[in-house]
Amino acid sequence: MGSVVVRLSQLLRQRVFSGVSAEWDFLRMFGGKVVRSSSAWEAEDLLPPLLGKLRGYGWSTLRADFFAAIMVAIVTIPQAIGFSLIVGLPVTTVLTTAVVGGVMAALVSSSPNLIFGPTNTVSILVAGALLTVGDVALPAEQKVLVLGLMIGAIQLGAGLLRLGTATQFISRTVVISYTLAVALLIGCGQLGNLFGLAAPAPSQLPLMLVYFCEGIVGQAFHPLSAVVGLSSLLLMLVLKRVRPNWPEGLIVIVLATAVAMLFELSKHGVKLVLHVGEISGGVPSLVELPEDQSGVALLPQLGSAAVATALLGLLETVSITKTLAARAGQRVAASRELSAVGLGNLASAVFGGMPGSTSFVRSAVCAQTGARTQIAAMVSSGLVLAAVAITAGFINEIPIPTVAAYLILVAKRLIQPELVRIVRQATGSDTTVFWGTLMAALFLNLDTAVFVGVGLSLALFLRKASAPSLVEYDFAGTHFAPLTKDGARSHPAISIVHVEGELFFGAADLFQDQVTALVAKDDIRVVILRMKNARHLDATTVLALLQLHAYMRSRGQHLLISGIAPDAGRILRASGAWERIGADKIFPAEANPTLSTKRALQRASELIKGEADVRIFVNDVPERSLARQPT
Repeated sequence: MGSVVVRLSQLLRQRVFSGVSAEWDFLRMFGGKVVRSSSAWEAEDLLPPLLGKLRGYGWSTLRADFFAAIMVAIVTIPQAIGFSLIVGLPVTTVLTTAVVGGVMAALVSSSPNLIFGPTNTVSILVAGALLTVGDVALPAEQKVLVLGLMIGAIQLGAGLLRLGTATQFISRTVVISYTLAVALLIGCGQLGNLFGLAAPAPSQLPLMLVYFCEGIVGQAFHPLSAVVGLSSLLLMLVLKRVRPNWPEGLIVIVLATAVAMLFELSKHGVKLVLHVGEISGGVPSLVELPEDQSGVALLPQLGSAAVATALLGLLETVSITKTLAARAGQRVAASRELSAVGLGNLASAVFGGMPGSTSFVRSAVCAQTGARTQIAAMVSSGLVLAAVAITAGFINEIPIPTVAAYLILVAKRLIQPELVRIVRQATGSDTTVFWGTLMAALFLNLDTAVFVGVGLSLALFLRKASAPSLVEYDFAGTHFAPLTKDGARSHPAISIVHVEGELFFGAADLFQDQVTALVAKDDIRVVILRMKNARHLDATTVLALLQLHAYMRSRGQHLLISGIAPDAGRILRASGAWERIGADKIFPAEANPTLSTKRALQRASELIKGEADVRIFVNDVPERSLARQPT
C-alpha cells in the first residue's frame, strides 16, 4: 500500500505542479511556504499539507492513525449528544459538524492532531445566538446555516490574511475567566435535565438557579429521571476515582442505555435522546439558504455572536495546536490553522451542521494515542458516521439525565482552580479583567462578555503603556547618575530628563504635560531629553515635541534631544520635525550610550554661555506624577 500511495503522490506532483517555476510563486496566495529544495518535496508546507504526509506513508503509520481515530470517535459521540442538549439542536446537526467539518479541516490543517468539531465554548455561544433570533420564523437549521457561514468567512479571511499572531492580543485572563463562566453555565444549565424538569433552563446564571430551586421546591421534577441522573453522576465519579484511565462517561452511558431499554424507562416519563432529535444515520445532506430576504435580515442580529464565536474559535485553535505541537516537537502554521477551522465551519454550515472549533479534549486524545498524520482526524470522522449509522437505534435510547450527568462532569473539568488563582492574584489589572469578564458572561450575553474582556484588557494595557518614566539625571564628572528628589541643583539653567517607555499617541499628552510643568516652574534655560529608551514614536508624539519646542522658544528656552535611535530619527525627518527643531539640537544615538548626551551638554553650554553642571529633575507634577528612579 505504501508504494501505491507514494506513486500516486508522485503522479499528482507531476500533473499538478508541472511547468511551475522553482520558486512556486503562486503558492504565496494560499499562505504556502516557498520550497527551494529539488531533492525533497516538502509538501507539508504546501496546500493541502496532507499531500506531503503521503510520501512514505506505510502500514505502521496507518495503524497508528487508525488507532488514534478509534479513540477520538469514541469520545466524539457522547460529547456531540451533550452539546446537542446545550444548543437545543438535533444530535444529527451536531454530529454533522464532527463529520463534515472534521474532514475539511483535516485536509487544510498543518497539525496532525487538530480535531475540528463541536466544543463547549461554541455550543454555549450558538445557544445564546439562537435565543436572540428565536422570534424569526425560520427553521433552526437555516439560522445555524447563516451563523456558520458568517463565522467560517471571518475565520477563513483571518487565515488568508495571516492574522494568526493577532490572537496574542487576547489576554489569557480573558480566556480563563470565560472558560470558568462557560463551565458554570453548562453545569448549572444541566441541573434541570439531571432532575427531569420539564421547561428549558434560562440562559443567565441567576435565572438558571432560580428556575432550578423553584422546580425542586415546587416538586416539578421527575423522580425517576432524578434517580437515573444522580446514579449516573455518582457512578461516573466512582469510576473516575477507581479507574482513572477508563472512559467513564462512555461506560456509564452504555450501561444507562441498556437499563433504559430493558425497563422501558421512556414509558415511565424519562426523556431519551430520540425526544431531543431522533438519529437515523446516513450521509449528511446539503441545507438550502432561506428563499426570501429573511436570511439577510439575520446578518445584523447574529453579527455580534458571529464575531465573538469566530474570535474565540481562532484563539482556541492557535493555543491548542501550538501546545500540542510543542509537546511533540512539531511545527504548525497558525494562519493555516485559522483557514482550516474557517473551511470546517463553512463546510459544516452547508451540510446542516452547527458551528464548531478545535476541540482540546479530542485533539489531546488524538495526540496522546499516537496519531502521525491528518488522516487520523479524517478516519475518525468516517468512524463516527459509520458508528452512528450502525448504532442509531441504541443512541436514540440514551437517557437525557445520564447525558446531563456527563456534561456536569465535563463542566467540572473545565474549571482549573490553580489558573483562576493565578489570574486573580497576579496584578490588579488581571483581577479587574477576570471579574469583569466573568460577571459579563454570567449576567449578560456570552458574546458581550468576549468584547468586555478584550476591551478591558486593551484599555488597562494602554493605561500602563501610556505612562512613560521621566527621571532627571546629573553629569557627575565622567558619568550620569540619577538624582534623588532632595538632590541639590548643580546648575539651575540646564536639566537633563531621561525618558523611558512607550511614546505613542496614548502617552504623548502626559509626556508633554510633565515636561511643560518642569519648564514653567523652574529657571531652566535648556532641557535635554534623553530619548534612547523612548519607543514607538508616532505623529502625536511628534506634534507634542513640536508644541513643546514652540512653547520653550516663546519663553527664550531651548529644547535639545539626545540618544535618538534610527527608527525615531526617520520619523522626525519624515515629519519635518528634525528641521523645525534644528539639526544642531538633535543628537543621534552612538555606540557609547552617554556620548550623544555629552555632546548635547556641550551644545547647552554654548547656548547659555556657561558651565554645564546639571541637576537631575524628578517629576513633581502632583496630579499625574509618574517619575521613578530606575533600578
